Amino acid sequence: MATPTRTAFSPADETRLVKADKAHHMHGYHMFDEHAEQGSLNIVAGDGAYIYDTHGNRFLDAVGGMWCTNIGLGREEMAEAIADQVRQLAYSNPFSDMSNNVAIELCEKLASLAPGDLDHVFLTTGGSTAVDTAYRLIQFYQNCRGKSHKKHIIARFNAYHGSTTLTMSIGNKAADRVPEFDYANPLIHHVSNPNPYRAPNGMNEAQFLEFLVKEFEDKILEIGADNVAGFFAEPIMGSGGVIIPPQGYLKRMWQVCQRYDILFVADEVVTSFGRLGKFFASYDVFDVQPDIITTAKGLTSAYLPLGACIFSERIWKVIAEPGKGRCFTHGFTYSGHPVCCTAALKNIEIIEREHLLAHVDTVGAYLEERLATLRDLPLVGDVRCQKLMACVEFVADKRSKALFPDEVNIGEKIHVRAQARGLLVRPIMHLNVMSPPLILTLAQVDEIVETLRECIIEVAAELQASGQYGGQ
Repeated sequence: MATPTRTAFSPADETRLVKADKAHHMHGYHMFDEHAEQGSLNIVAGDGAYIYDTHGNRFLDAVGGMWCTNIGLGREEMAEAIADQVRQLAYSNPFSDMSNNVAIELCEKLASLAPGDLDHVFLTTGGSTAVDTAYRLIQFYQNCRGKSHKKHIIARFNAYHGSTTLTMSIGNKAADRVPEFDYANPLIHHVSNPNPYRAPNGMNEAQFLEFLVKEFEDKILEIGADNVAGFFAEPIMGSGGVIIPPQGYLKRMWQVCQRYDILFVADEVVTSFGRLGKFFASYDVFDVQPDIITTAKGLTSAYLPLGACIFSERIWKVIAEPGKGRCFTHGFTYSGHPVCCTAALKNIEIIEREHLLAHVDTVGAYLEERLATLRDLPLVGDVRCQKLMACVEFVADKRSKALFPDEVNIGEKIHVRAQARGLLVRPIMHLNVMSPPLILTLAQVDEIVETLRECIIEVAAELQASGQYGGQ
């Protein structure tokens, strides 16, 4: 890793940057009032699993940027590969009869890594555009096979599939559904979140599984099996709270899709490229052979933006039928960008050469074990962790699983204290979510868990003192 050369700015520079950020920079998920009052944590350098702010403070980034800094920051060989490609070919038109050798090599590599007959790749600019592409591909495919009525999509409540208008409509995460945006799409339907911790009516996991599968089949029959085109599912739901479904859930849902001629889309934007210890999780972890996989994030470990929609030979044979003269009128200026593709190829090379998938098996198991020790704390309702996807859910009452009122903002309270101790976790209302880099060490796991424990205990004491928590 490269050692950051500048991690602290003068007070005058810091003041100027804070002022300019407030005046000109609208962030993703911009909290207008909060940002105007508090400003942002301005990051200026990164090294491995650590990032540095303008004051020179170092943070262990247990969020992994945004589920994406898989091989760690500051790798010189990544910088060199990117620079060399810029010198060789900085851009190439990706449309129609134009290509470039790096994009071709990446597509070939992805086809070799993807399960089964997922041999065809459409390169995009990120996860949202990969999912958007999958949706359009399904519509194209159904029209090509003469099923113009088979267009409806089913996804899950509290899922996240991206932030274009279309992908935000496929996802149905409650916190994203603000009244100032519109989400109308009559072709998109939703079934229950497969969260065992929140199973209705005291169901055990086996009963909950049967409920979910029946609900899915009932929804298909309600819409009409001949009208349902695809099912979109994250193998583990990420931003919705690291929801690990009941054992066998994905396989059962896939079997229903098979029965009714419904394409299974595995949204692996988060779960691919090592986060669960495999390049792709659908088949190797959950024994499901999807028709389409979407990926991004860990594809380049966030060194440059890139996504991909990887799809089956079955789909290709229909849409590319000889003699039809068809054109897939969909694409992006930066699809197959040679510099981004170079970053992806180098990233994959590093993951393979350094045996990072095997490392994730080891360090991920340790993270699962250590995070589970937080269950003894009174604020902790649930701990969900599989390899390097983790979430702690906080409750006001462990017996009833009742949540704190939104205004308590319990996840943010714990996040603020962790940040003051040099640890970054992601607050999402009553959750703290983690997705650390694949290079995480056992010592860093201990640091994460011990810091979280201290912060949770502190916040519980504060809430008790203010009368907001009874300590159940």
